[in-house]
Amino acid sequence: MTRSRSAVALGLAAFALGSAAILVPAGLQAAGPHHTIVPAEAIVWGAAPPSLPSGAQAAALLGSPAKEGPFVLRLKFPAGFVIPPHTHSKDEFVTVIAGGFAVAAGETLDAAAKPLPAGSFVHLPAGMPHFARAYGETVVQINGVGPFDVNYLDPKDDPRRKPTN
Repeated sequence: MTRSRSAVALGLAAFALGSAAILVPAGLQAAGPHHTIVPAEAIVWGAAPPSLPSGAQAAALLGSPAKEGPFVLRLKFPAGFVIPPHTHSKDEFVTVIAGGFAVAAGETLDAAAKPLPAGSFVHLPAGMPHFARAYGETVVQINGVGPFDVNYLDPKDDPRRKPTN
């Protein structure tokens, strides 16, 4: 099934409006066993989940991190973007699509973490504290099984707790 730009945009529009879930319209996913095709030119970027610091963009390619089942999410970060130390209750699978992405285990941000180039892959087990930083504009793909969460080690780092203006 080929997704149209407008259908993907509808799903991301619901997500960008602050919904807790990333919605992919029912017409974009087959009712039974079938394949899904998302051409690169059909990917529409919208606001990232509120669990990430501001400045990131997201594109849901399959499923929703907020719902039961598999999901595929692309995230785009500006140069210097930092995701403070956090954990997830389920495994996270990260592929660097473009740019440089430093991901390291630990409970404190380490500026010496080396960026991984495009094509690199990282598996982060559930419960493992880790952090990340983008070097140059960076695109990563997150694969996982929802519902997926982000739990910051320091509550002050959680953008969902920060007042919005």
